[in-house]
Amino acid sequence: MAEVDFHTSDGTVDIHKNPADKRTTGKWKACRFILGNECCERLAYYGMSTNLVNFLQKRMNQGNVTASNNVTNWSGTCYITPLIGAFLADSYMGRYWTIACFSIIYVLGMTLLTLSASVPGLKPKCEDDKCYPTTGNVAICFVALYMIALGTGGIKPCVSSFGADQFDETDEAEKKKKSSFFNWFYLSINVGALIASSVLVWIQMNVGWGWGFGIPAVAMALAVLFFFSGSKLYRLQKPGGSPLTRIAQVIVAAFRKMNIKVPIDKSVLYETVDTESTIQGSRKLEHTDKLRFFDKAAVETPDDQIKGPVDPWRLCTVTQVEELKSIVRMLPVWASGIVFSTVYSQMSTMFVLQGNTMDQHMGPNFEIPSASLSLFDTLSVIFWAPVYDQIIVPYARRYTGHERGFTQLQRMGIGLVLSIISMVVAGALEVIRLQYVRKNDYYDLTYIPMSIFWQVPQYFLIGCAEVFTFIGQLEFFYDQAPDAMRSLCSALSLTTVALGNYLSTLLVSIVTKVTTRNGKLGWIPDNLNRGHLDYFYWLLSILSFLNFIVYVFIAKWYTYKKATGRAH
Repeated sequence: MAEVDFHTSDGTVDIHKNPADKRTTGKWKACRFILGNECCERLAYYGMSTNLVNFLQKRMNQGNVTASNNVTNWSGTCYITPLIGAFLADSYMGRYWTIACFSIIYVLGMTLLTLSASVPGLKPKCEDDKCYPTTGNVAICFVALYMIALGTGGIKPCVSSFGADQFDETDEAEKKKKSSFFNWFYLSINVGALIASSVLVWIQMNVGWGWGFGIPAVAMALAVLFFFSGSKLYRLQKPGGSPLTRIAQVIVAAFRKMNIKVPIDKSVLYETVDTESTIQGSRKLEHTDKLRFFDKAAVETPDDQIKGPVDPWRLCTVTQVEELKSIVRMLPVWASGIVFSTVYSQMSTMFVLQGNTMDQHMGPNFEIPSASLSLFDTLSVIFWAPVYDQIIVPYARRYTGHERGFTQLQRMGIGLVLSIISMVVAGALEVIRLQYVRKNDYYDLTYIPMSIFWQVPQYFLIGCAEVFTFIGQLEFFYDQAPDAMRSLCSALSLTTVALGNYLSTLLVSIVTKVTTRNGKLGWIPDNLNRGHLDYFYWLLSILSFLNFIVYVFIAKWYTYKKATGRAH
Protein backbone atom coordinates (compact mmCIF):
# COMPACT_ATOMS: atom_id res chain seq x y z
CA MET A 1 0.00 0.00 0.00
CA ALA A 2 1.39 3.43 -1.01
CA GLU A 3 2.56 5.64 1.81
CA VAL A 4 0.50 8.83 2.20
CA ASP A 5 2.57 12.02 1.98
CA PHE A 6 1.33 14.60 4.48
CA HIS A 7 3.87 17.25 3.49
CA THR A 8 2.94 20.43 1.63
CA SER A 9 3.63 20.52 -2.11
CA ASP A 10 4.55 24.19 -2.39
CA GLY A 11 8.07 23.84 -0.96
CA THR A 12 7.31 25.34 2.46
CA VAL A 13 9.26 24.20 5.52
CA ASP A 14 8.63 24.44 9.27
CA ILE A 15 10.63 26.52 11.75
CA HIS A 16 13.21 23.71 11.97
CA LYS A 17 13.68 23.74 8.14
CA ASN A 18 11.99 20.35 7.72
CA PRO A 19 9.30 19.90 5.01
CA ALA A 20 6.07 21.37 6.45
CA ASP A 21 3.54 18.79 7.69
CA LYS A 22 -0.02 19.66 6.61
CA ARG A 23 -1.48 18.18 9.78
CA THR A 24 0.50 20.24 12.29
CA THR A 25 1.37 23.49 10.48
CA GLY A 26 -0.29 26.33 8.61
CA LYS A 27 -3.95 27.06 7.83
CA TRP A 28 -6.15 29.04 10.24
CA LYS A 29 -4.47 27.71 13.38
CA ALA A 30 -1.29 29.55 12.32
CA CYS A 31 -3.11 32.55 10.85
CA ARG A 32 -4.78 33.53 14.11
CA PHE A 33 -1.35 34.52 15.45
CA ILE A 34 -0.57 36.48 12.27
CA LEU A 35 -3.95 38.29 12.38
CA GLY A 36 -3.45 39.09 16.09
CA ASN A 37 0.02 40.43 15.28
CA GLU A 38 -1.35 42.62 12.46
CA CYS A 39 -4.22 44.01 14.54
CA CYS A 40 -1.86 45.06 17.36
CA GLU A 41 0.78 46.41 14.94
CA ARG A 42 -1.78 48.56 13.09
CA LEU A 43 -3.21 49.76 16.41
CA ALA A 44 0.34 50.82 17.34
CA TYR A 45 0.98 52.46 13.95
CA TYR A 46 -2.27 54.40 13.70
CA GLY A 47 -2.23 55.10 17.43
CA MET A 48 0.94 57.18 17.07
CA SER A 49 0.50 58.46 13.48
CA THR A 50 -3.16 59.62 13.39
CA ASN A 51 -2.49 62.51 15.77
CA LEU A 52 1.24 62.95 15.08
CA VAL A 53 0.78 66.39 13.49
CA ASN A 54 -0.71 67.70 16.76
CA PHE A 55 2.22 66.26 18.75
CA LEU A 56 4.74 68.03 16.51
CA GLN A 57 2.79 71.28 16.79
CA LYS A 58 2.16 71.21 20.53
CA ARG A 59 5.30 69.50 21.90
CA MET A 60 7.90 70.24 19.22
CA ASN A 61 6.62 73.80 18.68
CA GLN A 62 6.37 73.40 14.91
CA GLY A 63 4.12 75.51 12.67
CA ASN A 64 1.32 74.06 10.56
CA VAL A 65 3.37 73.79 7.37
CA THR A 66 6.50 72.36 9.03
CA ALA A 67 4.54 69.84 11.10
CA SER A 68 2.41 68.82 8.13
CA ASN A 69 5.44 68.38 5.86
CA ASN A 70 7.29 66.37 8.52
CA VAL A 71 4.30 64.03 8.87
CA THR A 72 3.89 63.54 5.10
CA ASN A 73 7.64 63.00 4.63
CA TRP A 74 7.64 60.42 7.43
CA SER A 75 4.47 58.77 6.12
CA GLY A 76 5.93 58.59 2.61
CA THR A 77 9.04 56.92 4.04
CA CYS A 78 6.80 54.32 5.72
CA TYR A 79 5.57 53.31 2.24
CA ILE A 80 9.04 53.33 0.62
CA THR A 81 10.94 51.27 3.24
CA PRO A 82 8.82 48.17 2.42
CA LEU A 83 10.97 47.86 -0.72
CA ILE A 84 13.99 47.27 1.58
CA GLY A 85 12.16 44.74 3.76
CA ALA A 86 10.75 42.94 0.72
CA PHE A 87 14.15 42.65 -0.97
CA LEU A 88 15.74 41.18 2.16
CA ALA A 89 12.80 38.77 2.66
CA ASP A 90 12.76 37.44 -0.91
CA SER A 91 16.53 37.38 -1.35
CA TYR A 92 18.15 36.28 1.89
CA MET A 93 16.20 36.25 5.16
CA GLY A 94 12.77 34.86 4.29
CA ARG A 95 9.51 36.45 5.48
CA TYR A 96 9.53 34.99 9.02
CA TRP A 97 12.96 36.29 10.03
CA THR A 98 12.44 39.64 8.27
CA ILE A 99 9.22 40.25 10.24
CA ALA A 100 10.93 39.07 13.46
CA CYS A 101 14.01 41.34 13.11
CA PHE A 102 12.16 44.45 11.92
CA SER A 103 9.49 44.04 14.63
CA ILE A 104 12.20 44.40 17.26
CA ILE A 105 13.44 47.64 15.60
CA TYR A 106 9.79 48.79 15.59
CA VAL A 107 9.34 48.12 19.33
CA LEU A 108 12.58 49.97 20.15
CA GLY A 109 11.39 52.95 18.04
CA MET A 110 7.99 53.01 19.78
CA THR A 111 9.69 52.79 23.20
CA LEU A 112 12.06 55.66 22.37
CA LEU A 113 9.12 57.79 21.12
CA THR A 114 7.25 57.13 24.38
CA LEU A 115 10.33 58.12 26.42
CA SER A 116 10.72 61.31 24.35
CA ALA A 117 7.17 62.28 25.33
CA SER A 118 7.27 61.35 29.01
CA VAL A 119 10.76 61.32 30.59
CA PRO A 120 12.10 64.63 32.02
CA GLY A 121 15.19 65.65 30.06
CA LEU A 122 14.07 63.78 26.95
CA LYS A 123 10.77 65.64 26.65
CA PRO A 124 10.63 69.42 26.02
CA LYS A 125 10.01 71.82 28.90
CA CYS A 126 6.50 73.30 28.74
CA GLU A 127 4.98 76.33 30.48
CA ASP A 128 1.44 77.67 30.00
CA ASP A 129 0.70 75.32 27.08
CA LYS A 130 3.86 76.51 25.30
CA CYS A 131 6.76 74.06 24.84
CA TYR A 132 10.44 74.85 24.26
CA PRO A 133 12.16 71.81 22.70
CA THR A 134 15.95 71.63 22.49
CA THR A 135 17.80 70.31 19.43
CA GLY A 136 18.36 67.08 21.38
CA ASN A 137 14.61 66.68 22.09
CA VAL A 138 13.79 67.05 18.40
CA ALA A 139 16.63 64.70 17.37
CA ILE A 140 15.49 61.91 19.72
CA CYS A 141 11.89 62.28 18.51
CA PHE A 142 12.88 61.98 14.85
CA VAL A 143 15.32 59.09 15.44
CA ALA A 144 12.38 57.25 17.08
CA LEU A 145 10.01 58.10 14.20
CA TYR A 146 12.40 56.89 11.52
CA MET A 147 13.19 53.71 13.48
CA ILE A 148 9.43 53.08 13.37
CA ALA A 149 9.41 53.82 9.62
CA LEU A 150 12.22 51.27 9.11
CA GLY A 151 10.48 48.73 11.35
CA THR A 152 7.17 48.99 9.53
CA GLY A 153 9.08 48.63 6.24
CA GLY A 154 10.05 45.10 7.20
CA ILE A 155 6.55 44.13 8.30
CA LYS A 156 4.20 45.76 5.74
CA PRO A 157 5.31 43.82 2.62
CA CYS A 158 5.83 40.50 4.39
CA VAL A 159 2.98 39.89 6.82
CA SER A 160 0.12 39.51 4.30
CA SER A 161 2.27 37.23 2.10
CA PHE A 162 3.41 35.27 5.16
CA GLY A 163 -0.21 34.70 6.16
CA ALA A 164 -1.08 33.52 2.65
CA ASP A 165 1.94 31.16 2.74
CA GLN A 166 0.06 29.18 5.42
CA PHE A 167 -2.25 27.80 2.71
CA ASP A 168 -0.86 25.32 0.16
CA GLU A 169 -1.73 26.53 -3.35
CA THR A 170 -1.48 22.99 -4.72
CA ASP A 171 -4.22 21.81 -2.33
CA GLU A 172 -7.65 22.86 -3.66
CA ALA A 173 -9.29 22.90 -0.21
CA GLU A 174 -6.56 25.13 1.24
CA LYS A 175 -6.42 27.34 -1.87
CA LYS A 176 -10.09 28.37 -1.42
CA LYS A 177 -9.39 29.46 2.17
CA LYS A 178 -6.54 31.73 1.04
CA SER A 179 -8.96 34.27 -0.48
CA SER A 180 -10.82 34.47 2.84
CA PHE A 181 -7.54 35.15 4.62
CA PHE A 182 -7.02 38.45 2.74
CA ASN A 183 -10.52 39.63 3.75
CA TRP A 184 -9.92 38.83 7.43
CA PHE A 185 -6.41 40.29 7.24
CA TYR A 186 -7.77 43.63 6.02
CA LEU A 187 -10.51 43.48 8.65
CA SER A 188 -7.90 43.05 11.41
CA ILE A 189 -6.07 46.15 10.12
CA ASN A 190 -9.23 48.21 10.43
CA VAL A 191 -10.13 46.92 13.89
CA GLY A 192 -6.72 48.22 15.04
CA ALA A 193 -7.27 51.51 13.18
CA LEU A 194 -10.75 51.95 14.73
CA ILE A 195 -9.42 51.70 18.29
CA ALA A 196 -6.49 53.97 17.45
CA SER A 197 -8.46 56.78 15.81
CA SER A 198 -11.06 56.89 18.57
CA VAL A 199 -9.73 55.82 21.98
CA LEU A 200 -6.02 56.62 21.57
CA VAL A 201 -6.55 60.04 19.99
CA TRP A 202 -8.81 60.97 22.92
CA ILE A 203 -6.16 59.78 25.43
CA GLN A 204 -3.44 61.83 23.70
CA MET A 205 -5.55 65.01 23.71
CA ASN A 206 -7.05 64.61 27.22
CA VAL A 207 -4.71 62.45 29.35
CA GLY A 208 -1.22 63.03 27.94
CA TRP A 209 1.26 62.10 25.24
CA GLY A 210 3.18 59.72 27.49
CA TRP A 211 0.12 57.50 27.89
CA GLY A 212 -0.95 58.23 24.29
CA PHE A 213 2.31 56.80 22.89
CA GLY A 214 2.90 54.30 25.71
CA ILE A 215 -0.23 52.29 24.91
CA PRO A 216 0.73 51.89 21.20
CA ALA A 217 4.23 50.82 22.35
CA VAL A 218 2.68 48.12 24.55
CA ALA A 219 0.41 47.12 21.62
CA MET A 220 3.50 46.67 19.43
CA ALA A 221 5.17 44.54 22.12
CA LEU A 222 2.00 42.39 22.16
CA ALA A 223 2.21 42.15 18.36
CA VAL A 224 5.71 40.69 18.64
CA LEU A 225 4.53 38.30 21.37
CA PHE A 226 1.62 37.13 19.16
CA PHE A 227 3.98 36.58 16.24
CA PHE A 228 6.58 34.49 18.08
CA SER A 229 3.89 32.47 19.91
CA GLY A 230 2.86 30.84 16.63
CA SER A 231 6.39 29.93 15.47
CA LYS A 232 5.92 26.14 15.74
CA LEU A 233 2.80 26.32 13.56
CA TYR A 234 4.17 28.43 10.71
CA ARG A 235 5.03 27.34 7.19
CA LEU A 236 8.06 29.17 5.80
CA GLN A 237 8.94 29.80 2.15
CA LYS A 238 12.67 29.62 1.45
CA PRO A 239 14.27 32.82 0.13
CA GLY A 240 15.10 32.46 -3.57
CA GLY A 241 18.14 34.72 -3.93
CA SER A 242 18.15 38.24 -5.36
CA PRO A 243 15.10 38.73 -7.62
CA LEU A 244 16.65 41.88 -9.10
CA THR A 245 19.69 39.89 -10.24
CA ARG A 246 17.47 37.29 -11.94
CA ILE A 247 15.49 40.04 -13.71
CA ALA A 248 18.72 41.69 -14.88
CA GLN A 249 20.02 38.33 -16.19
CA VAL A 250 16.96 37.83 -18.41
CA ILE A 251 17.18 41.36 -19.84
CA VAL A 252 20.92 41.04 -20.55
CA ALA A 253 20.57 37.56 -22.07
CA ALA A 254 17.63 38.68 -24.26
CA PHE A 255 19.54 41.68 -25.63
CA ARG A 256 22.63 39.55 -26.22
CA LYS A 257 20.47 37.31 -28.42
CA MET A 258 18.29 40.01 -29.95
CA ASN A 259 19.16 38.85 -33.49
CA ILE A 260 18.27 35.20 -32.79
CA LYS A 261 14.80 33.94 -33.76
CA VAL A 262 12.64 32.25 -31.16
CA PRO A 263 11.67 28.72 -32.34
CA ILE A 264 7.99 28.08 -33.14
CA ASP A 265 8.03 25.04 -30.86
CA LYS A 266 8.34 26.64 -27.41
CA SER A 267 9.00 23.27 -25.78
CA VAL A 268 12.61 23.46 -26.98
CA LEU A 269 13.29 26.58 -24.91
CA TYR A 270 15.73 25.99 -22.08
CA GLU A 271 14.32 24.63 -18.82
CA THR A 272 15.50 22.19 -16.18
CA VAL A 273 14.56 18.60 -16.96
CA ASP A 274 13.38 17.65 -13.46
CA THR A 275 10.08 18.74 -11.91
CA GLU A 276 11.65 21.42 -9.75
CA SER A 277 12.64 24.98 -10.50
CA THR A 278 16.29 26.02 -10.20
CA ILE A 279 15.09 29.03 -8.19
CA GLN A 280 15.03 28.21 -4.49
CA GLY A 281 11.50 28.38 -3.07
CA SER A 282 9.79 28.74 -6.46
CA ARG A 283 7.69 26.46 -8.66
CA LYS A 284 8.18 26.25 -12.41
CA LEU A 285 6.14 28.64 -14.53
CA GLU A 286 4.52 27.68 -17.83
CA HIS A 287 5.49 29.57 -20.98
CA THR A 288 3.17 32.41 -22.08
CA ASP A 289 2.95 33.90 -25.58
CA LYS A 290 3.02 37.59 -24.63
CA LEU A 291 6.20 39.70 -24.34
CA ARG A 292 7.97 37.26 -26.70
CA PHE A 293 11.15 39.30 -26.96
CA PHE A 294 12.25 38.01 -23.56
CA ASP A 295 11.90 34.41 -24.79
CA LYS A 296 15.23 34.99 -26.59
CA ALA A 297 16.95 34.65 -23.21
CA ALA A 298 15.84 30.99 -23.09
CA VAL A 299 16.96 30.07 -26.63
CA GLU A 300 19.91 27.65 -26.57
CA THR A 301 22.68 28.37 -29.06
CA PRO A 302 25.71 26.20 -29.93
CA ASP A 303 27.82 28.45 -27.66
CA ASP A 304 25.51 27.67 -24.71
CA GLN A 305 25.84 23.90 -25.26
CA ILE A 306 29.58 23.88 -24.62
CA LYS A 307 30.33 21.68 -21.63
CA GLY A 308 30.45 23.43 -18.32
CA PRO A 309 28.00 25.25 -16.05
CA VAL A 310 25.32 27.37 -17.72
CA ASP A 311 26.06 31.11 -17.68
CA PRO A 312 22.80 32.74 -16.39
CA TRP A 313 23.79 36.02 -18.06
CA ARG A 314 23.63 34.25 -21.45
CA LEU A 315 20.98 31.54 -20.97
CA CYS A 316 17.97 31.64 -18.62
CA THR A 317 15.28 29.07 -17.85
CA VAL A 318 11.69 29.54 -19.05
CA THR A 319 10.69 29.98 -15.39
CA GLN A 320 13.19 32.81 -14.97
CA VAL A 321 11.92 34.48 -18.16
CA GLU A 322 8.32 34.11 -16.98
CA GLU A 323 9.26 35.71 -13.65
CA LEU A 324 10.22 38.88 -15.52
CA LYS A 325 7.11 38.66 -17.73
CA SER A 326 4.94 38.37 -14.60
CA ILE A 327 6.40 41.59 -13.19
CA VAL A 328 6.03 43.45 -16.52
CA ARG A 329 2.41 42.25 -16.89
CA MET A 330 1.58 43.47 -13.37
CA LEU A 331 2.98 46.98 -13.87
CA PRO A 332 -0.05 48.40 -15.79
CA VAL A 333 -2.39 46.96 -13.11
CA TRP A 334 -0.14 48.52 -10.46
CA ALA A 335 -0.24 51.91 -12.24
CA SER A 336 -4.06 51.87 -12.34
CA GLY A 337 -4.09 51.80 -8.53
CA ILE A 338 -2.39 55.20 -8.23
CA VAL A 339 -5.51 57.21 -9.16
CA PHE A 340 -7.56 55.10 -6.74
CA SER A 341 -5.06 55.95 -3.97
CA THR A 342 -5.40 59.63 -4.92
CA VAL A 343 -9.17 59.40 -4.29
CA TYR A 344 -8.49 57.50 -1.05
CA SER A 345 -6.11 60.25 0.14
CA GLN A 346 -8.92 62.83 -0.01
CA MET A 347 -10.23 61.44 3.30
CA SER A 348 -7.33 63.05 5.16
CA THR A 349 -7.31 66.28 3.13
CA MET A 350 -10.28 67.65 1.15
CA PHE A 351 -12.95 65.70 3.04
CA VAL A 352 -11.61 67.17 6.31
CA LEU A 353 -11.53 70.73 4.87
CA GLN A 354 -15.07 70.26 3.56
CA GLY A 355 -16.17 69.00 6.99
CA ASN A 356 -14.60 72.03 8.70
CA THR A 357 -17.17 74.26 6.94
CA MET A 358 -20.16 72.25 8.26
CA ASP A 359 -21.92 71.96 11.62
CA GLN A 360 -19.95 69.48 13.76
CA HIS A 361 -22.26 69.47 16.79
CA MET A 362 -23.71 66.25 18.20
CA GLY A 363 -26.19 67.59 20.70
CA PRO A 364 -25.66 70.89 22.59
CA ASN A 365 -22.33 70.09 24.29
CA PHE A 366 -20.32 67.78 22.04
CA GLU A 367 -18.52 68.43 18.76
CA ILE A 368 -17.10 65.72 16.50
CA PRO A 369 -13.81 66.76 14.83
CA SER A 370 -14.12 66.61 11.05
CA ALA A 371 -11.10 64.25 10.85
CA SER A 372 -12.94 61.76 13.07
CA LEU A 373 -15.47 61.09 10.31
CA SER A 374 -12.86 58.71 8.85
CA LEU A 375 -14.29 56.33 11.47
CA PHE A 376 -17.15 55.76 9.01
CA ASP A 377 -14.63 54.56 6.42
CA THR A 378 -13.22 52.11 8.97
CA LEU A 379 -16.70 50.98 10.04
CA SER A 380 -17.59 50.49 6.36
CA VAL A 381 -14.58 48.20 5.88
CA ILE A 382 -15.38 46.29 9.08
CA PHE A 383 -18.95 45.84 7.79
CA TRP A 384 -18.19 44.99 4.14
CA ALA A 385 -15.17 42.66 4.59
CA PRO A 386 -17.16 39.82 6.25
CA VAL A 387 -20.25 40.57 4.10
CA TYR A 388 -18.11 40.16 0.97
CA ASP A 389 -16.57 36.93 2.25
CA GLN A 390 -19.72 35.30 3.64
CA ILE A 391 -22.52 36.63 1.40
CA ILE A 392 -21.30 38.27 -1.83
CA VAL A 393 -18.76 35.58 -2.81
CA PRO A 394 -21.13 32.56 -2.44
CA TYR A 395 -23.87 34.48 -4.28
CA ALA A 396 -21.56 35.63 -7.10
CA ARG A 397 -20.09 32.11 -7.41
CA ARG A 398 -23.48 30.77 -8.57
CA TYR A 399 -23.49 33.12 -11.55
CA THR A 400 -19.80 33.38 -12.46
CA GLY A 401 -18.77 29.81 -11.67
CA HIS A 402 -15.51 31.25 -10.31
CA GLU A 403 -14.38 29.75 -6.99
CA ARG A 404 -13.74 33.24 -5.55
CA GLY A 405 -16.95 34.75 -6.89
CA PHE A 406 -15.06 37.31 -8.96
CA THR A 407 -11.62 37.19 -10.49
CA GLN A 408 -9.08 39.42 -8.75
CA LEU A 409 -9.17 41.91 -11.65
CA GLN A 410 -12.99 42.01 -11.62
CA ARG A 411 -12.97 42.65 -7.87
CA MET A 412 -10.50 45.53 -8.22
CA GLY A 413 -12.54 46.97 -11.12
CA ILE A 414 -15.71 47.06 -8.98
CA GLY A 415 -13.77 49.04 -6.37
CA LEU A 416 -12.65 51.54 -9.02
CA VAL A 417 -16.30 52.12 -10.01
CA LEU A 418 -17.26 52.65 -6.35
CA SER A 419 -14.45 55.20 -5.96
CA ILE A 420 -15.89 57.17 -8.92
CA ILE A 421 -19.32 57.15 -7.24
CA SER A 422 -17.79 58.36 -3.94
CA MET A 423 -16.24 61.36 -5.74
CA VAL A 424 -19.56 62.12 -7.47
CA VAL A 425 -21.38 61.99 -4.11
CA ALA A 426 -18.75 64.27 -2.51
CA GLY A 427 -19.06 66.69 -5.44
CA ALA A 428 -22.88 66.67 -5.27
CA LEU A 429 -22.77 67.43 -1.52
CA GLU A 430 -20.42 70.36 -2.18
CA VAL A 431 -22.80 71.73 -4.87
CA ILE A 432 -25.70 71.56 -2.39
CA ARG A 433 -23.55 73.13 0.35
CA LEU A 434 -22.48 76.04 -1.88
CA GLN A 435 -26.08 76.62 -3.00
CA TYR A 436 -27.05 76.83 0.68
CA VAL A 437 -24.23 79.34 1.26
CA ARG A 438 -25.31 81.57 -1.65
CA LYS A 439 -29.02 81.37 -0.84
CA ASN A 440 -28.50 82.52 2.77
CA ASP A 441 -25.42 84.72 2.24
CA TYR A 442 -23.31 82.55 4.57
CA TYR A 443 -20.01 83.38 2.81
CA ASP A 444 -18.12 84.51 5.90
CA LEU A 445 -19.47 82.03 8.48
CA THR A 446 -16.89 79.71 10.08
CA TYR A 447 -19.34 76.87 9.50
CA ILE A 448 -22.82 76.78 8.04
CA PRO A 449 -25.87 75.21 9.77
CA MET A 450 -25.66 72.02 7.70
CA SER A 451 -24.78 68.78 9.53
CA ILE A 452 -21.35 67.26 8.92
CA PHE A 453 -23.04 63.85 8.88
CA TRP A 454 -24.08 64.52 5.28
CA GLN A 455 -20.48 63.47 4.54
CA VAL A 456 -21.02 59.94 5.87
CA PRO A 457 -22.08 58.44 2.46
CA GLN A 458 -18.83 59.47 0.73
CA TYR A 459 -16.73 57.96 3.55
CA PHE A 460 -18.86 54.80 3.55
CA LEU A 461 -18.49 54.40 -0.22
CA ILE A 462 -14.70 54.71 -0.05
CA GLY A 463 -14.66 52.04 2.68
CA CYS A 464 -16.67 49.74 0.41
CA ALA A 465 -14.32 50.53 -2.51
CA GLU A 466 -11.34 49.59 -0.28
CA VAL A 467 -12.81 46.14 0.37
CA PHE A 468 -12.95 45.52 -3.37
CA THR A 469 -9.82 47.28 -4.66
CA PHE A 470 -7.26 47.28 -1.82
CA ILE A 471 -8.02 43.72 -0.67
CA GLY A 472 -8.24 42.59 -4.30
CA GLN A 473 -4.86 44.26 -4.87
CA LEU A 474 -3.34 42.45 -1.87
CA GLU A 475 -4.59 39.12 -3.22
CA PHE A 476 -3.62 39.89 -6.83
CA PHE A 477 -0.03 40.91 -6.09
CA TYR A 478 0.47 37.85 -3.88
CA ASP A 479 -1.16 35.38 -6.24
CA GLN A 480 0.34 36.66 -9.50
CA ALA A 481 3.83 37.27 -8.17
CA PRO A 482 6.41 34.56 -8.84
CA ASP A 483 6.83 32.45 -5.69
CA ALA A 484 10.27 33.89 -4.89
CA MET A 485 9.19 37.53 -5.45
CA ARG A 486 6.01 37.77 -3.38
CA SER A 487 7.27 40.17 -0.71
CA LEU A 488 8.76 42.44 -3.39
CA CYS A 489 5.44 42.53 -5.29
CA SER A 490 3.51 43.24 -2.07
CA ALA A 491 5.88 46.16 -1.44
CA LEU A 492 5.32 47.33 -5.01
CA SER A 493 1.55 47.40 -4.42
CA LEU A 494 2.08 49.55 -1.29
CA THR A 495 3.94 52.19 -3.32
CA THR A 496 0.64 53.07 -5.06
CA VAL A 497 -0.46 54.67 -1.76
CA ALA A 498 2.66 56.85 -1.64
CA LEU A 499 2.34 57.80 -5.33
CA GLY A 500 -1.40 58.46 -4.91
CA ASN A 501 -0.60 60.98 -2.16
CA TYR A 502 2.07 62.62 -4.31
CA LEU A 503 -0.35 62.81 -7.27
CA SER A 504 -2.96 64.48 -5.04
CA THR A 505 -0.39 67.06 -3.96
CA LEU A 506 0.57 67.67 -7.61
CA LEU A 507 -3.07 68.07 -8.69
CA VAL A 508 -3.84 70.52 -5.87
CA SER A 509 -0.71 72.54 -6.75
CA ILE A 510 -1.59 72.67 -10.47
CA VAL A 511 -5.27 73.49 -9.83
CA THR A 512 -4.31 76.26 -7.39
CA LYS A 513 -1.76 77.77 -9.79
CA VAL A 514 -4.13 77.69 -12.79
CA THR A 515 -7.30 78.88 -11.03
CA THR A 516 -5.74 81.75 -9.05
CA ARG A 517 -4.50 83.63 -12.13
CA ASN A 518 -5.47 87.29 -12.55
CA GLY A 519 -6.17 87.71 -8.85
CA LYS A 520 -8.95 85.08 -8.68
CA LEU A 521 -9.58 83.15 -5.43
CA GLY A 522 -9.35 79.79 -7.21
CA TRP A 523 -11.15 76.50 -6.62
CA ILE A 524 -9.66 75.84 -3.17
CA PRO A 525 -9.24 79.15 -1.27
CA ASP A 526 -8.79 79.40 2.51
CA ASN A 527 -12.52 80.25 2.70
CA LEU A 528 -14.15 77.31 0.89
CA ASN A 529 -17.51 79.13 0.97
CA ARG A 530 -16.09 81.40 -1.75
CA GLY A 531 -14.41 78.61 -3.74
CA HIS A 532 -15.35 75.65 -5.91
CA LEU A 533 -14.17 72.48 -4.19
CA ASP A 534 -16.89 70.71 -6.18
CA TYR A 535 -14.88 71.38 -9.39
CA PHE A 536 -11.90 69.57 -7.85
CA TYR A 537 -14.14 66.60 -7.01
CA TRP A 538 -15.45 66.58 -10.60
CA LEU A 539 -11.84 66.60 -11.83
CA LEU A 540 -11.07 63.53 -9.69
CA SER A 541 -14.29 61.87 -10.88
CA ILE A 542 -13.27 62.37 -14.53
CA LEU A 543 -9.70 61.14 -13.91
CA SER A 544 -11.08 58.10 -12.05
CA PHE A 545 -13.49 57.34 -14.92
CA LEU A 546 -10.69 57.60 -17.53
CA ASN A 547 -8.51 55.43 -15.29
CA PHE A 548 -11.29 52.83 -15.15
CA ILE A 549 -11.65 52.78 -18.97
CA VAL A 550 -7.90 52.18 -19.33
CA TYR A 551 -8.10 49.55 -16.56
CA VAL A 552 -10.75 47.59 -18.51
CA PHE A 553 -8.34 47.28 -21.46
CA ILE A 554 -5.48 46.34 -19.12
CA ALA A 555 -7.63 43.63 -17.50
CA LYS A 556 -8.62 42.20 -20.91
CA TRP A 557 -4.96 42.11 -22.00
CA TYR A 558 -3.72 40.50 -18.78
CA THR A 559 -2.76 36.82 -18.75
CA TYR A 560 -2.88 35.07 -15.37
CA LYS A 561 0.25 33.20 -14.32
CA LYS A 562 0.34 29.39 -14.52
CA ALA A 563 2.59 27.55 -12.09
CA THR A 564 3.50 23.87 -12.38
CA GLY A 565 5.61 21.42 -10.48
CA ARG A 566 6.86 21.52 -6.93
CA ALA A 567 9.04 24.22 -5.46
CA HIS A 568 12.65 23.36 -4.84
